[in-house]
Amino acid sequence: MRKSTATIVREYGPFEGSPPVHGVSHDGERVWIATGTQLLALDPTPGTVTRRLACACDAGTAFDGQHLYQLAESRIDKIDPASGQVVASIPAPGQGRDSGLAWADGSLWVGQYRDRKILRIDPSSGAVLRTIESDRFVTGVSWVDGELWHGTWEEDHSDLRRIDPDSGRVLEQLDMPAGTGISGLESDGADLFYCGGGGSGKLRAVKRPR
Repeated sequence: MRKSTATIVREYGPFEGSPPVHGVSHDGERVWIATGTQLLALDPTPGTVTRRLACACDAGTAFDGQHLYQLAESRIDKIDPASGQVVASIPAPGQGRDSGLAWADGSLWVGQYRDRKILRIDPSSGAVLRTIESDRFVTGVSWVDGELWHGTWEEDHSDLRRIDPDSGRVLEQLDMPAGTGISGLESDGADLFYCGGGGSGKLRAVKRPR
């Protein structure tokens, strides 16, 4: 396993009202940030919020190329980002114990915080298709270039981990600086990870190792 210190290249927030940052996603242009009662669309270059969608959003967020998916307590809502309308909902596998959310290969990948798992589920039914075990609390989840990454946050320590999607074995670990936890997580598809900072109300851009 390769182990190093995460490089934070930029911080955003706290945002108006100083809400906590839960889920994080990326639609190819904007970062979507779940803050409990609003999804914020952030243009990361100037660092400005360009849209706000009123919705329940207390955990992970994902984007499938057309729709947003949002954990909201015991369910996952499918949201039209143009209108903000919920077009479908499925039960969340953890029934309120879920954390991160990502989209890859036609499936949703759900982090289970205290259960220390990542589940692959059917986006139409919520049926669990696969289970990957972890040895730490799992927060955000992200797929990029065929690599599965997830955040951890336990006992005041957070790190980013690249894991083998078959065995769950940790292949690479980026330790976050003391006092900087990871809630939501998503890659921009290139050189950055966007990491939610939980109750700090901040979003941090972390350099993706190559």
